[in-house]
Amino acid sequence: MDNKRVVITGLGAITPLGNNVDTMWKNVLAGKSGIDFVTRVNKDDFPAKVAAEVKEFDPTAYMDKKDARKMDPFTQYAVAAAKMAVEDAKLTIDDSNAHRVGVWIGSGIGGMQTWEDQHTKFLEKGPKRVSPFFVPMMIPDMAAGQVSIQLGAKGINSCSVTACASGANSIGDAFKAVQRGDVDYIIAGGTEAPISNMAFAGFSSAKALSLNEDPSKASRPFDKNRDGFVMGEGSGILIMEALETALERGAHIYGEIVGYGATGDAYHITAPAEHGEGAARAMQKAIEDAGLQPEDVDYINAHGTSTALNDKFETEAIKTVFGEYAYKVAVSSTKSMTGHLLGAAGGIESVISLKTIEDSIIPATINYETPDEDCDLDYVPNEARKQNVNVVVSNSLGFGGHNVALVFKKYQ
Repeated sequence: MDNKRVVITGLGAITPLGNNVDTMWKNVLAGKSGIDFVTRVNKDDFPAKVAAEVKEFDPTAYMDKKDARKMDPFTQYAVAAAKMAVEDAKLTIDDSNAHRVGVWIGSGIGGMQTWEDQHTKFLEKGPKRVSPFFVPMMIPDMAAGQVSIQLGAKGINSCSVTACASGANSIGDAFKAVQRGDVDYIIAGGTEAPISNMAFAGFSSAKALSLNEDPSKASRPFDKNRDGFVMGEGSGILIMEALETALERGAHIYGEIVGYGATGDAYHITAPAEHGEGAARAMQKAIEDAGLQPEDVDYINAHGTSTALNDKFETEAIKTVFGEYAYKVAVSSTKSMTGHLLGAAGGIESVISLKTIEDSIIPATINYETPDEDCDLDYVPNEARKQNVNVVVSNSLGFGGHNVALVFKKYQ
């Protein structure tokens, strides 16, 4: 059976840089930071003071107030971004096609705030006061579940949970489902709302968060003075569909997804494998899956977390795969502006990758001030760059040694 070509026809986003794709993209191109002092937790209780929070989000613009109350913020973000993406794709889901529309949305942590609120209630008021909605609000698959319920999508319904690779794994797995012909359309991406006391405390204890007290400068991937990641939240969603249905519908095509590589480090629970060997294999697999050569890649949207090990080893991984060409390919980390959306990172960075292809502009790595001898590639420092982009590789790497690379291509 011939593999189907898979194109992207709709985009949706709730992010620290804006609650729709256009606002986010304008801010990305302007090199704006979505990071500020954290408000979801009391910053005086923690060594880290900054976060990339979603601002002025009103769930009732996208769903019934009663439904919203039964959803953790991570699910609300996904429902909002998914509805935006479906509208953008001008996709009507009805009895004629509902069973051919899938949903695959990943989350690394799920309903952290719900867990925390209900646990407090349990300790203060006893087990009888725990909400009957506690479990369905907390479990990470509920974003996919609620999106399917809200939109009537009856095809495959799944959720890849692979820490910070969750969104990218979900998009890759969803791509394969359409490519195989399991569904004609799929609503895919990642979502996360992790900015709660417990998550903030956990990442603080792991010494993973930036202690920089200047919010706009705290996330500084590949810079010598980087000191940890900045926690972010939000959701990025794509509508992927078989090329033939997109052409039949006369849909707008943002680009094509052509490659997916996923590997395991088998090395350490939090540290990346030496020299980024697992990340290198993921990129290699994705480029092979796409039927391309490394020299065909114009831009790499790096995982680029602004942590000492990630940025060094991801740089080494790029050199392993691209050889001498590594110095010619543009690499940037949009986490310098959005912060790290954990399980939603791959979703939002896929949206950014597709806008890069569509508008022929490569986003910058902001806050790049002091070069690091270990990180010596072209990180598109501080200013977006006009350049024709045909092929983008987007990397996502997660705790547990999960490595994912996705390849997006200009539709021809």
